[in-house]
Amino acid sequence: MIQLAIIIVLLLAATSFILGRGKARSLAGANQVSLHSRPVYHGAYGAIWVAMAGIAAISLAAGLGASIIESQLMATIIEAAPTASNIQRELVLSDAIALASGDIASQEDKLRLQIADSYASLEATRTWVTAFIGIAAAVATFMLTLRQISLSWRARNRSERIVSYFLWGAAVIAILTTVGIILSLMGETLNFFGKIDWQVWKYLFGLNWSPLSGVQSGEMDPDKVGAIPLFAGTIMITIIAMLVATPIGLLAAIYLSDFASPRVRSIAKPMLELLAGIPTVVYGFFAALTLGPFIRGAGESIGLTVASESALAAGIVMGIMIIPFVSSLSDDVINSVPQSLRDGSYCLGATKAETMRLVVLPAALPGVVSAVLLGVSRAIGETMIVVMAAGQGANLTANPLEAVTTVTVQIVMLITGDTEASTAAGPAFTLGFTLFCVTLLLNIIAQRIVNRYREMYD
Repeated sequence: MIQLAIIIVLLLAATSFILGRGKARSLAGANQVSLHSRPVYHGAYGAIWVAMAGIAAISLAAGLGASIIESQLMATIIEAAPTASNIQRELVLSDAIALASGDIASQEDKLRLQIADSYASLEATRTWVTAFIGIAAAVATFMLTLRQISLSWRARNRSERIVSYFLWGAAVIAILTTVGIILSLMGETLNFFGKIDWQVWKYLFGLNWSPLSGVQSGEMDPDKVGAIPLFAGTIMITIIAMLVATPIGLLAAIYLSDFASPRVRSIAKPMLELLAGIPTVVYGFFAALTLGPFIRGAGESIGLTVASESALAAGIVMGIMIIPFVSSLSDDVINSVPQSLRDGSYCLGATKAETMRLVVLPAALPGVVSAVLLGVSRAIGETMIVVMAAGQGANLTANPLEAVTTVTVQIVMLITGDTEASTAAGPAFTLGFTLFCVTLLLNIIAQRIVNRYREMYD
C-alpha cells in the first residue's frame, strides 16, 4: 500500500507540473512577457513541492508508526513477562514480527502468537494511515501551489533555490560519507595498533604476515603483522598490469582517434570496450586455467621454475582487463584536444605522427594521467583474479614467477574467515586504511601533474 501511495504522490506531482504550467500560460495569454517566470518554472515549482511533501509525510508517518507499534508491543510483553530480561523481550518481539511476516512457519509460544497477531493488526493500520497521510499532504500541497500561481509569482527563483538546496545536500552527504568511512577505518586501525602495543613500525616494515596466528591466546603477536609482503605483492601485480594496459590502451586510443577510418573505429571501439563488461571471475578462470599453465610450461621448457600460481599470470590478465579503461578514457581525451592545435601543426609542415607526438599527446597528458590512475586504482582493488591466479599466501619475493598475494585478498580472507569478526576487523581495517593512504598519495601526485600541464595547454 505504501508503494501505491508513493506512485500516487508522483502522479500528483506530474499533474501539478502540467496544470501549473497550463495555468501560468492561461494567465499570461498572448503576452508571455507579463509573467515573471516562464510557465515551465511554475509547473516545476508545484511538482517539486508536491513530491517533497508527499514523500516526506510518508517517511515520517511510517517511521513514527513503527516506533509507536514497537513501544506498544514491548509494553504488552513487559506486562505479560515482567521477570524477563531485555534481551529475552527483544527476542520475543523479533520472533513475533518474523512470525507475522511469514519468516517463521509456526510457533508454540502463546505470547509470541499473541504479539504476532497484534503486530499484524497494527501494521495493517499503520500502512493505511501512512498512505492516507502521504496522499493527503500531497493533495494539500497540490492545491496550495496551484493557488499561488500569478503573473508576479517568482517561481523560477524559488524552484532554483530548492534545487540548489538539493545539490548542496547531496554534496554534504558525499563529504560526510567520506568522513565517516575515514573515521571508521581510523577507529579500527587505532584499536589494532593498541593490541600490538603501538609498535607501528613492525606493521609497516615487518616481513611476516600472520596476524591471527596467536589470537587464541587472546594476544596479537607484533612480530607477525608485517604488511610488507602484501604491499610488495600488490605493487608487483599492479606494475605488471599497467605495463600491459598502459601501452596497449594508449596506442589503441591514438590509432582509433586520429589514424583509424570511421568504419574501422565504429567496429573496433565497441569490441575493445566489450572487455570492460566481462566479469572478473571469467578473467580469473582464464588466468588460472589457460595463461597460468601456459606460462608454467613455457618457463619449464627453458629451465625456469614457475609456480602453478604466479604474479605474472595475474598481472597480465589484470592488464588485459584494464585495457578498455585506459583506451576509452584516453580516446575521449585525445578527441577533446582542439582541432586548431592539429591544424597549426599541419600548417608548419608536421606529419600526422609528429603532430600526435609533439602536440596532441602533451595537450592531452592530464587526461591520460587520469586514465592511467584509474587503471592503477582498478588494479589495486582487484581481488578475484589474484585469488584464482596468484595465490593467497603472503610470500615476499621479487620474482614474478612465484605466488604472491595482495592487500585486498587478505582483507577478504580476514573478514570472511572463521575468526571472530571483532578480532579480524583490526587487521582488515588497518590494511584498508593503509591502502586508502597510499591511494590518496597517488591521487595527490597525479593531481599535481595534471595541474602543471593543464595550465600550459588550456
